[in-house]
Amino acid sequence: MEYQSIGDLPKEKLIELCSVYAKNWLATDGLWFQGVEHHYGFDDALQIDKEMWERLTVIEAKRVKGFLELTEAPGLDGLKQALQFRLYAPLNECETYFDGDIIIYKVVSCRVQYARKRKDMAYHTCKPVGLIEYSLFAKTIDSRIETECISCHPDVTDPSCNCCWKFFIPHN
Repeated sequence: MEYQSIGDLPKEKLIELCSVYAKNWLATDGLWFQGVEHHYGFDDALQIDKEMWERLTVIEAKRVKGFLELTEAPGLDGLKQALQFRLYAPLNECETYFDGDIIIYKVVSCRVQYARKRKDMAYHTCKPVGLIEYSLFAKTIDSRIETECISCHPDVTDPSCNCCWKFFIPHN
């Protein structure tokens, strides 16, 4: 069937298109990083990547929060919901669950790491960027939420996943 615009697409094709867009975005991000890494070295690429994520994560979280019509302080329930709508949500296999009064977010399969492995490249040292990305995303959803890294390259403590994060609201 021929489609003239996005508005003509049935639900199944729209969902498929979201995945295509996510893959295109992730490819752009990865190619950009590899290009900077090639020309300026890993350390400079990582620093620029961190600066980019400081800005992009807040924009993304605000848009997801608005799209989901979350309240100003939706708590951990709001964050749990928002995590399912990240740019790369259709691409990675993730587990998000409550463990008492904290959220555990595990990226079981990571498209970025698998792509690097497929290309015979070292795993991306994503913890420095992840600390920025996940903490700012959570804080933008609800300013009370704190973030801790449980496991992430290069500090992998849980081999069952690519990375694992803990979110909580401190008790005063």
